[in-house]
Amino acid sequence: MNVVRCHTFAAFELDENGNLHRRKSGVAPLKESLSLDVIPIPDLNDQDDDEDDNYDETILIETSYAGVQYPDALQAQGLYQIQPPLPYIPGMDVTGVVKQVGSSVTKFKVGDRVMATMTSFGGNGAMASFVKASETSVWKIPDNVPLSACANLGRNYYAAYHSLKIVGEISPGQLVLVDGASGGVGMATIELAKAMGCYCIAGVSTKDKMQYPKSVGADLVLCYGKNRKSYKRFKDEVKKASADLFGHPRGVDVIVDMVQGELFDTALLSCVRPLGKICLVGFTAGQKLIRPGILLVKEVCVVGSLWGRWAVENPEQHTENVYEMLHYLARGDIKPRVDRIFPLDRFIEAFQLFENNKGRGNTIVCFREEDQQRTNHPSEILRSRL
Repeated sequence: MNVVRCHTFAAFELDENGNLHRRKSGVAPLKESLSLDVIPIPDLNDQDDDEDDNYDETILIETSYAGVQYPDALQAQGLYQIQPPLPYIPGMDVTGVVKQVGSSVTKFKVGDRVMATMTSFGGNGAMASFVKASETSVWKIPDNVPLSACANLGRNYYAAYHSLKIVGEISPGQLVLVDGASGGVGMATIELAKAMGCYCIAGVSTKDKMQYPKSVGADLVLCYGKNRKSYKRFKDEVKKASADLFGHPRGVDVIVDMVQGELFDTALLSCVRPLGKICLVGFTAGQKLIRPGILLVKEVCVVGSLWGRWAVENPEQHTENVYEMLHYLARGDIKPRVDRIFPLDRFIEAFQLFENNKGRGNTIVCFREEDQQRTNHPSEILRSRL
């Protein structure tokens, strides 16, 4: 079967003793680390082929689509918080059709249209023609939802929904502010916040990115720029809009922050209402110290938002959350959307988008196209012709 594999970390090199060190010459291009390889198809009946003892609870999926997001590129560079053993197969999200089930599997059968979330070593193993996954990490996809629309659910929507529902505890009518809103998680946050009955202000760093959050339903899109002066202007604009447009004079209820950096202290802390929450998802602008005195004065709750640990410790609730998101897709509250599809022989271009900070929304690699006649929901796909 065909697999994408990472053989070296692009930001590291081996010394004479076989130890990894940061490359003095900088980060190498990802095309030097990733390759399209051929390896045997896994067999559920081969117990020696399994990485754990639960081979009878696993499912073999023939892959249609696998998602690519910023963490996948970062991990291939060796700069993610988790470095898997080399070589490894990247990718957290995969969709396809069940080809084989273990003897203890009860919820799935051969032919089911499914999605799976690969969680080992921070999320990898999806970019292969056939994928093995635990039954607890597989979900059925509604018949009217294209497989392509679910190929980034884990990377994007899990983080967004965890921030909104579990950490932010939002309710209908509340006001949500999302920064980094043109990225995959940012756009997913907007879509889910709207589906959950909230108002949403989106923030982006440059004006050319404003079209992306607008396209998924943001009520207002503002540009925060890249310096302290523009951050302060953004703060004033958010506070004015909160009061005048949305009837929230004390500020927004929840901020989902992908940026951190100086934006956090200069603008975000003044945008949230007293006892409101900032859900910290990432820090694309770098990490800055958070002053506890400011949090005290502003009466703001800042919470790190990582869905993985919570999902492991609360599997039933996590499963419920996933099916709620799939229900939003099936009902049309969230439009099935793929921003870029790359054929397998051009997989490296998907990684290069994020390597060069040009990734937007949902980017996927196609292993095997789904027959679109099987779905009756319009698939809003922009197929890459670059």
